[in-house]
Amino acid sequence: MATWNSRGLRGSLLEEMINMTNEKYRQNKLALIQKVPTPITPIAIDKITRHITLAYFDQKSTVDYIGAVQGIPVCFDAKECAVDTFALQNIHRHQVEFMRDFDRQDGIAFFLIYYTSRDVLYYMGIREFNAFWDRMENGGRKSFRFDELREEHFFKTRGGQMVPYLDMIQLELNERG
Repeated sequence: MATWNSRGLRGSLLEEMINMTNEKYRQNKLALIQKVPTPITPIAIDKITRHITLAYFDQKSTVDYIGAVQGIPVCFDAKECAVDTFALQNIHRHQVEFMRDFDRQDGIAFFLIYYTSRDVLYYMGIREFNAFWDRMENGGRKSFRFDELREEHFFKTRGGQMVPYLDMIQLELNERG
Protein backbone atom coordinates (compact mmCIF):
# COMPACT_ATOMS: atom_id res chain seq x y z
CA MET A 1 0.00 0.00 0.00
CA ALA A 2 1.39 3.39 -0.97
CA THR A 3 1.90 5.90 1.80
CA TRP A 4 1.07 9.52 1.18
CA ASN A 5 3.94 11.60 2.48
CA SER A 6 2.36 15.01 2.28
CA ARG A 7 1.98 18.25 4.18
CA GLY A 8 -1.74 17.78 3.58
CA LEU A 9 -1.86 14.95 6.10
CA ARG A 10 -0.25 16.89 8.94
CA GLY A 11 -2.84 17.33 11.62
CA SER A 12 -4.56 14.04 10.85
CA LEU A 13 -4.64 13.10 14.55
CA LEU A 14 -6.33 16.40 15.36
CA GLU A 15 -8.76 15.88 12.51
CA GLU A 16 -9.56 12.36 13.72
CA MET A 17 -10.36 13.76 17.18
CA ILE A 18 -12.60 16.41 15.58
CA ASN A 19 -14.30 13.79 13.41
CA MET A 20 -15.07 11.71 16.50
CA THR A 21 -16.47 14.79 18.25
CA ASN A 22 -18.58 15.67 15.20
CA GLU A 23 -20.04 12.17 15.15
CA LYS A 24 -20.92 12.37 18.83
CA TYR A 25 -22.57 15.78 18.32
CA ARG A 26 -24.54 14.33 15.37
CA GLN A 27 -25.68 11.30 17.36
CA ASN A 28 -26.84 13.58 20.19
CA LYS A 29 -28.59 15.88 17.66
CA LEU A 30 -26.52 18.87 18.80
CA ALA A 31 -24.82 19.68 15.51
CA LEU A 32 -24.29 18.47 11.97
CA ILE A 33 -20.74 19.23 10.86
CA GLN A 34 -19.05 17.62 7.87
CA LYS A 35 -15.44 17.38 6.79
CA VAL A 36 -14.95 19.22 3.52
CA PRO A 37 -12.99 16.96 1.15
CA THR A 38 -9.66 18.35 0.04
CA PRO A 39 -9.99 19.08 -3.66
CA ILE A 40 -7.50 17.17 -5.80
CA THR A 41 -6.68 17.03 -9.48
CA PRO A 42 -5.98 13.48 -10.70
CA ILE A 43 -2.91 13.08 -12.90
CA ALA A 44 -2.88 9.30 -13.42
CA ILE A 45 -5.59 6.67 -13.02
CA ASP A 46 -4.99 2.91 -13.00
CA LYS A 47 -6.96 1.58 -15.99
CA ILE A 48 -7.74 -1.75 -14.33
CA THR A 49 -8.73 -0.70 -10.79
CA ARG A 50 -9.84 2.81 -11.82
CA HIS A 51 -8.06 4.18 -8.71
CA ILE A 52 -6.20 7.46 -8.75
CA THR A 53 -2.49 6.67 -8.61
CA LEU A 54 -1.11 10.20 -8.89
CA ALA A 55 -2.74 13.51 -8.02
CA TYR A 56 -1.95 16.92 -6.62
CA PHE A 57 -3.84 18.99 -4.07
CA ASP A 58 -5.64 22.03 -5.46
CA GLN A 59 -4.79 25.28 -3.69
CA LYS A 60 -8.28 26.74 -3.42
CA SER A 61 -9.74 24.77 -0.53
CA THR A 62 -11.62 26.97 1.91
CA VAL A 63 -12.13 25.37 5.32
CA ASP A 64 -11.82 21.89 6.79
CA TYR A 65 -15.34 21.68 8.27
CA ILE A 66 -18.74 23.21 7.61
CA GLY A 67 -22.24 22.66 8.92
CA ALA A 68 -24.79 23.88 11.45
CA VAL A 69 -25.10 23.96 15.22
CA GLN A 70 -28.77 24.16 16.19
CA GLY A 71 -29.58 26.41 13.25
CA ILE A 72 -26.37 28.48 13.35
CA PRO A 73 -24.07 28.11 10.31
CA VAL A 74 -20.56 27.09 11.35
CA CYS A 75 -17.28 26.68 9.51
CA PHE A 76 -13.81 26.06 10.85
CA ASP A 77 -10.30 25.01 10.03
CA ALA A 78 -7.97 22.81 12.09
CA LYS A 79 -4.29 23.72 12.38
CA GLU A 80 -1.34 22.30 14.28
CA CYS A 81 1.58 24.30 15.58
CA ALA A 82 4.77 22.75 17.03
CA VAL A 83 6.14 25.99 18.50
CA ASP A 84 4.77 28.94 20.48
CA THR A 85 4.66 31.21 17.43
CA PHE A 86 1.95 30.59 14.82
CA ALA A 87 3.00 31.78 11.35
CA LEU A 88 0.14 33.43 9.49
CA GLN A 89 1.52 32.01 6.24
CA ASN A 90 -0.16 28.75 7.32
CA ILE A 91 -3.48 30.35 6.41
CA HIS A 92 -4.26 31.49 2.88
CA ARG A 93 -5.89 34.77 1.96
CA HIS A 94 -8.84 33.04 0.24
CA GLN A 95 -9.53 31.12 3.48
CA VAL A 96 -9.57 34.35 5.48
CA GLU A 97 -11.86 36.01 2.92
CA PHE A 98 -14.26 33.04 3.00
CA MET A 99 -14.37 33.01 6.80
CA ARG A 100 -14.87 36.78 6.96
CA ASP A 101 -17.74 36.52 4.46
CA PHE A 102 -19.20 33.67 6.53
CA ASP A 103 -19.02 35.86 9.66
CA ARG A 104 -20.74 38.74 7.82
CA GLN A 105 -23.62 36.35 7.12
CA ASP A 106 -23.98 35.81 10.90
CA GLY A 107 -22.24 32.45 10.80
CA ILE A 108 -19.58 31.35 13.25
CA ALA A 109 -16.14 30.94 11.69
CA PHE A 110 -13.14 29.84 13.71
CA PHE A 111 -9.82 28.01 13.87
CA LEU A 112 -8.95 25.14 16.17
CA ILE A 113 -5.21 25.37 16.82
CA TYR A 114 -3.44 22.47 18.47
CA TYR A 115 -0.12 23.42 20.07
CA THR A 116 1.57 20.03 19.89
CA SER A 117 4.57 20.83 22.11
CA ARG A 118 2.24 21.97 24.90
CA ASP A 119 -0.56 19.48 24.17
CA VAL A 120 -3.19 22.23 24.33
CA LEU A 121 -5.99 23.19 21.99
CA TYR A 122 -7.10 26.76 21.31
CA TYR A 123 -10.31 28.18 19.83
CA MET A 124 -9.74 31.32 17.76
CA GLY A 125 -12.81 32.98 16.30
CA ILE A 126 -12.39 34.83 13.03
CA ARG A 127 -12.91 38.14 14.81
CA GLU A 128 -9.97 37.47 17.12
CA PHE A 129 -7.94 36.21 14.17
CA ASN A 130 -8.71 39.38 12.19
CA ALA A 131 -6.66 41.48 14.62
CA PHE A 132 -3.55 39.39 13.91
CA TRP A 133 -4.19 39.24 10.16
CA ASP A 134 -4.82 42.99 9.95
CA ARG A 135 -1.68 43.67 11.99
CA MET A 136 0.32 41.69 9.40
CA GLU A 137 -1.42 43.45 6.51
CA ASN A 138 -0.42 46.80 8.05
CA GLY A 139 3.26 45.86 8.17
CA GLY A 140 3.36 44.24 11.61
CA ARG A 141 4.28 40.75 12.78
CA LYS A 142 3.57 37.89 10.37
CA SER A 143 2.68 35.64 13.28
CA PHE A 144 1.09 35.62 16.69
CA ARG A 145 2.60 34.35 19.91
CA PHE A 146 1.13 31.89 22.38
CA ASP A 147 1.25 34.54 25.10
CA GLU A 148 -1.04 36.82 23.03
CA LEU A 149 -3.91 34.33 23.26
CA ARG A 150 -6.94 34.59 25.52
CA GLU A 151 -6.89 32.22 28.49
CA GLU A 152 -10.64 31.52 28.32
CA HIS A 153 -10.31 30.17 24.76
CA PHE A 154 -8.13 27.22 25.73
CA PHE A 155 -10.07 23.96 25.86
CA LYS A 156 -11.07 22.18 29.00
CA THR A 157 -11.74 18.56 28.07
CA ARG A 158 -14.87 16.79 29.29
CA GLY A 159 -15.71 13.12 29.34
CA GLY A 160 -16.34 11.59 25.94
CA GLN A 161 -15.91 14.80 23.95
CA MET A 162 -12.47 14.94 22.48
CA VAL A 163 -12.78 18.52 21.17
CA PRO A 164 -15.71 20.22 22.93
CA TYR A 165 -15.93 23.20 20.57
CA LEU A 166 -19.65 23.76 21.21
CA ASP A 167 -18.68 25.30 24.58
CA MET A 168 -16.45 27.78 22.76
CA ILE A 169 -19.14 28.62 20.21
CA GLN A 170 -21.49 29.39 23.11
CA LEU A 171 -18.79 31.60 24.68
CA GLU A 172 -18.39 33.47 21.40
CA LEU A 173 -22.16 33.92 21.03
CA ASN A 174 -22.30 35.28 24.61
CA GLU A 175 -19.48 37.72 23.83
CA ARG A 176 -21.28 38.95 20.70
CA GLY A 177 -24.35 39.73 22.82
